[in-house]
Amino acid sequence: MNVRYRITLSDEERATLQSLVARGRPKLREVKRAQVLLAAEGGATDSEIARVVCTSEATVYRMKRCFVEEGLEVALRDAPRSGGPRKLSGAEEVLLIATACAAPPEGRASWTLDLLAGEMVRLTSHDGLSGDTVGRRLSENKLKPWREKMWCIPKVNSEYVARMEDVLELYAAPADPKRPVVSLDESPIQLIGESRVPLPPEPGKLRRYDCEYVRHGTANLFVCVDVNRPWRHVKVTARRTNADFAVFVRELVDLHYAEAECVRVVLDNLSTHSAAALYDTFDPAEARRILRRIEFHYVPKHASWLNMVEIEIGVLKKQCLDRRIPDVALVRSEIAAWEKARNESGARIEWMFTVERARKKLGKVYRQLKAGREESSWQEVARKVAA
Repeated sequence: MNVRYRITLSDEERATLQSLVARGRPKLREVKRAQVLLAAEGGATDSEIARVVCTSEATVYRMKRCFVEEGLEVALRDAPRSGGPRKLSGAEEVLLIATACAAPPEGRASWTLDLLAGEMVRLTSHDGLSGDTVGRRLSENKLKPWREKMWCIPKVNSEYVARMEDVLELYAAPADPKRPVVSLDESPIQLIGESRVPLPPEPGKLRRYDCEYVRHGTANLFVCVDVNRPWRHVKVTARRTNADFAVFVRELVDLHYAEAECVRVVLDNLSTHSAAALYDTFDPAEARRILRRIEFHYVPKHASWLNMVEIEIGVLKKQCLDRRIPDVALVRSEIAAWEKARNESGARIEWMFTVERARKKLGKVYRQLKAGREESSWQEVARKVAA
């Protein structure tokens, strides 16, 4: 008997379906099911719904029956599908993962899906495997052996923790105009010119430029950002020697922070970032005068992410320098325009990482430091007893 199912939606169900249709969620089937139910409640016939939603009348009928008999949640959800049997057993999948994590064959830089499929055929009783099968199993285990990432592993010890907490306390301290906190770093850039004049964009066409370019050397950027107010400054130099750093520091205390008693500067461990650079550049009296008004705070080694200015350098490169610029003069003028606009906009870096969060996130490191202290204490006691 052909039962006619009548669709009546509650206010909550209707709102859920309307929201689903309005958002256009990634699952097209869910959107279509929502359209079917809304149209059915509105009194449309199965044939009308099927024509508008681009489906069959049988599907509309099954959709309405499922809603009436099992409810909205089941009606929107995909029914389980058996699918074909998996070609790789659990043990074979473990073997695949171990192979993908091992060194690739001689003469190859990395594994590919086809290489792994061939290796699995050699190691198992399968007559053949496709790269797609291997790819699906790797995807389930979030493994991409052909990709790699370079990173620097820091040695997280007591020195690392001490420097980290020193910097984080500076960031969290109340603003003091007499003792401002400034984050400073350097960044090299390449000066690159066009070998041919680029073609401007047109309707339907992207801007086009030649793949060949002309190198005009390099330049260096000294970048500093005030931790407590929306201000940053960039100085372009030809090099990044001790003298360049010393001159930039003198400008910082005498020009940009002339009213401050002491400028607290956060910086990394580059060899030029030292008090010695000032003595190499100026006479001892001048070097000492500058150092009386500046205080260096170093981030831990291999922890440049703790230097707030790294974020600002990323913004600078993305917004201003992500193009070919052939000479230092143009770099200076473009950066000056960017710097002026960004300072006037009041843009600031919202730093969220604090000492409390560090102690929570690096709890294991702090526990190891505590264990080391306790062990040292017991060793000291044992030496005194032995004596």
